[in-house]
Amino acid sequence: MPSAIFTVFTPTYNRAHTLHRCYDSLKAQTFRDFEWLIVDDGSTDGTADLVAVWQAEGVVPIRYEALSHGGAHRMHNHCLKSARGQLYIKLDSDDGCEPQALERYWYHWNGIPEADRAGFSGVTALCQDQNGRLVGTLFPMSPLDCSAAELEYVHQVSGEKWGFLRLDVLRQFPFPEAAGNFVPESYIWAQVSTRYKTRHINEQLRVWWMDAPSLVHGPNDPSINADGHRLMYQMVLNLESHYVFHAPIKLYKVAGLYGRFSQHCRIGFMGQLQALRGMLPKFIWLLAAPAGTLLYLRDRWRINRSSGD
Repeated sequence: MPSAIFTVFTPTYNRAHTLHRCYDSLKAQTFRDFEWLIVDDGSTDGTADLVAVWQAEGVVPIRYEALSHGGAHRMHNHCLKSARGQLYIKLDSDDGCEPQALERYWYHWNGIPEADRAGFSGVTALCQDQNGRLVGTLFPMSPLDCSAAELEYVHQVSGEKWGFLRLDVLRQFPFPEAAGNFVPESYIWAQVSTRYKTRHINEQLRVWWMDAPSLVHGPNDPSINADGHRLMYQMVLNLESHYVFHAPIKLYKVAGLYGRFSQHCRIGFMGQLQALRGMLPKFIWLLAAPAGTLLYLRDRWRINRSSGD
């Protein structure tokens, strides 16, 4: 049984210099029924000592769990097993949020009629940068109830967003742990979107700092983490290809990128085709196959040139 309403999950790797943004934000929350679960992916910068000081202060309920370095998707899976909340929200280790963030999320979640709530995965809000400027575009109305796929393809909302999901929903869709060190989150959201709606609200609740490099993408070499990208684009193409009439160019790009990363994984055309389900994903892939091959060949040329230097 859940022991808190929210599990605030923070994956971290050598971010002791920014983790205070999360801590300061959570200390200021007006809604106090939450736990902060920090999962450390093998940090070597004193993160454990810093968190121990905060735990001793006793202001925020903190659980700190250290893992050997294994990638963001494995930390996510670990959190799904370890979390004790009813609702799950990820707060990155270099970000913050508004003091009323959890309170507003809880308010809007309870605003969904109880008879309908089983069909919803959670609530999503807007982000602002560290200077208070809106990141991305507004939702066309607030609240807006639709799936994540409808938000992207039909409403064409863009930019970083932030929300929580029911923990019992997320546990149905773990990441594949055998797929290298990184799998994009769209691998999960595409699956959640087939079964659940999300309530979207035009409130800027997350502070998305723009001053730090990515934790997970690593060197600018598309062959690194290619398997995770291949699986994500394959999932999106299989589950969202019926939106092609709303966003043909976007899905054409998805299909081309699926082919590109599949070839980095040494998966030939027949293997790519067999992994797709249904005629429409296969048709879109077939149209985009030449573009995917050209992207792959360009990648190999750049990699070879770089290694020659």
